[in-house]
Amino acid sequence: MRYVSNLPYATKEEEDVRIPMPDGVQLSARVWRPTSSDNEPVPAVLEYIPYRKRDLTSVRDSLHHPYIAGHGYGCVRVDLRGTGDSEGVLRDEYLEQEQADAEAVLAWLADQPWCDGSTGMMGLSWGAFAALQVAARQPPSLRAVVIASFTDDRHADDMHYMGGAMLSDNLAEAGTMFAYATLPPDPAVVGDRWREMWHERLENSGPWVLPWLRHQRRDDYWRHASVAEDYSAVQCPVLASSGWADGYSNAVTRLLGNLDVPRKGLIGPWSHKFPHLGEPGPAIGYLQEVVRWWDHWLKGVDNGVMDGPMLRTWMQDSVPPSTSYEERPGRWVAEPTWPSPQIRPVRYPLTRHRINPPADADPDLDADADVGGGGDGARMTVRSPLSVGQFAGKWASYNAPPDLPYDQREEDGGSLVFETEPLTERLEILGSPTVELDLAADRPVAMVAARLSDVSPEGAATRVTYGLLNITRRESTENPEPLEPGTRYRATVQLNGVAQAFPPGHRVRLSLSTSYWPLAWPPPEPALLSVYEGSSTLTLPVRPTEEPDGLPANPFEEPEGTSPLSVTRLTAPDARWEVKRDMVDYRAELEIVKDQGLVHFDEIGLDVGRRAYERYTSVADDFTSATGESTWTMRFRRDGWDVRVETHTRLSCDERDFFVDATLDGYEGGRRVFSRTWNETVPRDLL
Repeated sequence: MRYVSNLPYATKEEEDVRIPMPDGVQLSARVWRPTSSDNEPVPAVLEYIPYRKRDLTSVRDSLHHPYIAGHGYGCVRVDLRGTGDSEGVLRDEYLEQEQADAEAVLAWLADQPWCDGSTGMMGLSWGAFAALQVAARQPPSLRAVVIASFTDDRHADDMHYMGGAMLSDNLAEAGTMFAYATLPPDPAVVGDRWREMWHERLENSGPWVLPWLRHQRRDDYWRHASVAEDYSAVQCPVLASSGWADGYSNAVTRLLGNLDVPRKGLIGPWSHKFPHLGEPGPAIGYLQEVVRWWDHWLKGVDNGVMDGPMLRTWMQDSVPPSTSYEERPGRWVAEPTWPSPQIRPVRYPLTRHRINPPADADPDLDADADVGGGGDGARMTVRSPLSVGQFAGKWASYNAPPDLPYDQREEDGGSLVFETEPLTERLEILGSPTVELDLAADRPVAMVAARLSDVSPEGAATRVTYGLLNITRRESTENPEPLEPGTRYRATVQLNGVAQAFPPGHRVRLSLSTSYWPLAWPPPEPALLSVYEGSSTLTLPVRPTEEPDGLPANPFEEPEGTSPLSVTRLTAPDARWEVKRDMVDYRAELEIVKDQGLVHFDEIGLDVGRRAYERYTSVADDFTSATGESTWTMRFRRDGWDVRVETHTRLSCDERDFFVDATLDGYEGGRRVFSRTWNETVPRDLL
């Protein structure tokens, strides 16, 4: 990244600005703005997240907020109610209170003498969720949003559930927020009130996995703040981005296809990161794109920002399987509109271990064309061992520790596999593949995981994309129904969106399994799945390789930002991802360590330590032995102040129930000053 200091506007920073809410609670904001804005008001840009602006996000914030401010904007980073140095308690994600607070913040900003009355919102992940959700509420000052790594559908396409199956990230991310919501404010900012504020958070918090687990169907809990419920509510322009290695690879194209406002989409090869910090690379000059967006929509500059294609994306070339990549080879491609008229859904019949060519061997075969075969095809069966999924990687990759899926050949040993002949020509897909299955199961609850892989001539299998389906939710995630053992059903599995090229000589492989642990929580018991050939199909969104892309080889500038805050590393970080198997008692374990070490923030004289530990275990093929644990340790230390928060959440099950056992401990000066334990049972709901 190129660090720049010579920007169009000189800026100043206000570290702790208090913003009053209607109920008297005050939120803490950090503000960067042009010095000239005292006399020449500018638009305000808000990032609104719970991750502590004074320390935990301060280095990242220092890269882009001063940069955008230096181009003529008031950049405002606000800690949500109950986090960082803001007052109150944070009890859950995306609550009505959070969004009402955001509207109050925007109204306050628009009324400041340094603001010209227009505002925008931007962010990654939670910040992007917040921006899109608040946009749907149509606050009067909000003119545009810039969002990265987000969803518009909280139940169908978030870290909680996928195809009605529960993700292990439902536990992992709950553990993250259990820790973050119980951290103290900084006495250097809030003074002697810090202890009272901290204990209010400790006493009123709880394991976040509980509310997420109590809503196993798509209900009003998930409909709230899901923009997919009413796309027409969003009335301002949207610049949306994500990465193919991220868990949020689908929402960009959904927004492009469903919004009726000026919009642009950008999808790179990245994991869960801003595009200017994108890993795997190539990272891009994202902040330059953001500034151009704000210049047009907040300042009215006629800079052609809406010219060119609606979607720009990285078409990924074939790579060997690896849990991490520094760069993904490929090229930038463009789609003038979305859905793209040049992308055709091509349907391939599935027969015994074969992905067959379309019936007329025409790659432009329409998806509704007859693919041959009937409803009485031969039956193929699979009952996967619980070990299938140990090399699945993380639902949303963070690229540290290496967390992408590894070689799929071992996973395929417990799966029903279909494969093309070696390709004679390059095949490119862009969009979401689907698998339509004519199936039956021998249990009332069953799941299917569908994986699409690129198989090299040497046999290595790189997972390209995947999808999950809890078959009890094949018709409805609101009203699932138990399966009648032996009855045949039609079910469609939608795979995550992707842009991927398969070279000549490679094969396309589809693998179906009835477990995918620990990425997804297993059903109550193993199920035998029957799939009928001929009437089961794979549909690929094929993009013609001869179509001109309309983009230069490098359509983006070099990544740049302002210089990061100075920090001193006191202890080394540790990152591990280990799969273990005990061949005596058949115990399998996935252990994940993400230890940031101890870091000294030079400017504020604060030492901060963060350590996350996850463990997922099971025994043989006992599906009720699945257990997940999330443990966090967070420490803050300077002269005269030393606090630590430790959280632990354990999720286990039997055939009927989930069991949540959790602890929260707060330490001051090495002495435990708060402790609480939870032991809760939540019934399984066809899950």
